[in-house]
Amino acid sequence: MNQFKLLLASVALAASGLASAQQTLLNVSYDVAREFYKDVNAAFVPWYKKTAGKDVKVEQAHGGSSAQARAVADGLDADVVTMNTTTDIEFLAEKGVVAKDWAKRFPHNAAPTTSTMLFLVRNGNPKGIKDWDDLLKPDVKVVVVNPKTGGNGRYAYLAAWGYVKKKGGTDAQAADFVAKLYKNVPVLARGGRDATTAFLQRNIGDALVTFESEVESVNREFGDAKVDVVYPSTSIVAENPVAVVERTVAKKGTADLAKAYLDFLYTPEGQEIAAKHNIRPTDPAVLKKHTKFKPIKLFTVQELFGSLSEAQKVHFNDGGQFDKIYTVK
Repeated sequence: MNQFKLLLASVALAASGLASAQQTLLNVSYDVAREFYKDVNAAFVPWYKKTAGKDVKVEQAHGGSSAQARAVADGLDADVVTMNTTTDIEFLAEKGVVAKDWAKRFPHNAAPTTSTMLFLVRNGNPKGIKDWDDLLKPDVKVVVVNPKTGGNGRYAYLAAWGYVKKKGGTDAQAADFVAKLYKNVPVLARGGRDATTAFLQRNIGDALVTFESEVESVNREFGDAKVDVVYPSTSIVAENPVAVVERTVAKKGTADLAKAYLDFLYTPEGQEIAAKHNIRPTDPAVLKKHTKFKPIKLFTVQELFGSLSEAQKVHFNDGGQFDKIYTVK
């Protein structure tokens, strides 16, 4: 009898372990979204319990967006990916890891939020940096992310290129402008958080080109008086796309949970959390409530580059435009 009870106990334990495994979700995300998703996860757990009646544990992993995508392609068992550039999810779609039509699975091209690129400068803005042209001054050092390893870096590069194009410049003039900008870059950071650390902890550079969403993290971590925020006259719309990792959810049986998690990002509660973290909500009503999102001239990737995939081929693949203008130091 005791052996029977022991068997039942071990079966129950195994079942509970299986249930537990099925109710754990891993969100693999980009560098500067770490604090945002901490708040999302804290809100999602009770929301899911209330709507689905199930307990869930959410884990998160962060790094340079492209490096994260490669880790997932190589076998990291993410249930969802939440990136800052569509090319990283397209890469996973090509590998058969996410659905080919991932961009149609959720609203707004599967991007619940957006951001844009701006400058963080030293307190008081001692170098008088106001727009992209100022980053080319000989006495200005600029911190940016390597566009080969992070979406942050690609958007910074494309924003600078687009600044010239939107003023009526040619591609040749844009290439010359961006080349001069990168001559002022002392070292390329691996990801957004690495760039912020270089700028604020290692005191490298006079300006950091980063996502608008990074402002909140910087103020929280380093204090409100450490940097000034400079909005350039023109910048780029940076979509933050999301997708379910079909390979993982099929194996773990977490498809419904993964979809619910990404759906939550579109709810008013999820959109408010985004706004709190300086990430632009796609819900017009929520966006309108938050006047901190300055109205600047924004252009889309599609408008000037066709798509991020096309920009990737022309600018960031090996031998592309970026390799022609920048030699790794």
